Amino acid sequence: MNAFPRTTVGGVSVSRMIIGTNWFFGYSHRSPAQDALIVERVLNRKTVSDILQVFFSAGVDTIMGPLSREGFYEVIDPAIKDAEDRTGVQCIRVDTPEIMVADTAEARSETERMFDRAAERGARICMPHHSSVEQLLDRGARTIRRLDDYIKMIKDRSMVPGLSAHMPEVVVYADAMDIGVETYIQIYNPIGFLMQLEVEAVHRVIWKAKKPVMTIKPMAAGRVTPFVGLSFVWNTIRDIDMVTVGTMSPREAAEVIEISMAAMERRLPDLAPRATTGQRSLIGSLAERRG
Repeated sequence: MNAFPRTTVGGVSVSRMIIGTNWFFGYSHRSPAQDALIVERVLNRKTVSDILQVFFSAGVDTIMGPLSREGFYEVIDPAIKDAEDRTGVQCIRVDTPEIMVADTAEARSETERMFDRAAERGARICMPHHSSVEQLLDRGARTIRRLDDYIKMIKDRSMVPGLSAHMPEVVVYADAMDIGVETYIQIYNPIGFLMQLEVEAVHRVIWKAKKPVMTIKPMAAGRVTPFVGLSFVWNTIRDIDMVTVGTMSPREAAEVIEISMAAMERRLPDLAPRATTGQRSLIGSLAERRG
């Protein structure tokens, strides 16, 4: 197994590249047809396990998403175990469950049940989904309501607590509250896709964060190429931060790993040119000149 760079989150060693799951579960951020295509072609045990095998073999052993959700777990769990068996690598699971955040006994009980399920299904790190967390955000008071309660629930189940966030305020407010959040999810890409502040502002939020940040959507859901998106993100985050990358095939997994390693090692990626006549002709002539 190659030694992909690693970082530490709440005492847990994780690969700095994290395997994203949008391209397994059908969240393309492009069109309903693209969503359906992903589900039809990718969301099955063999395809997912084949992709995971490439990542695991390269030392990318951390996966993030709604892993314990009904309908997803039944595919992702056996796929992870198949890839673990083939590679001898133990996968680190980062779960992002949607929780009930109403201030009622019923909602609290349901949330505890969701955290129970995440722990029982192997999550090492638990990060309530941004759609739940951001309902608790109070911009006026610069706080996140009842956050300490949810962090305690996660810790009580021996999981490392983090927060998924699309809103950069989540990172800033939770840091100021200092109640045990160990990591954050934050959107970050060179064109500002789905980012709620300018790229430069989110860059500053990431660098000022007290804990490691898991960046997501580096390629803006396919709106920029892997070379552009990954080169930008790897070169503008800290050594403790992570990049989450989803793919639809083993070859794509191998490409994003090579592009990422090249970016961190400051070298040319070892990849064939894209299949366009002009590009192949030019790249071929450059190769002959180097020879």
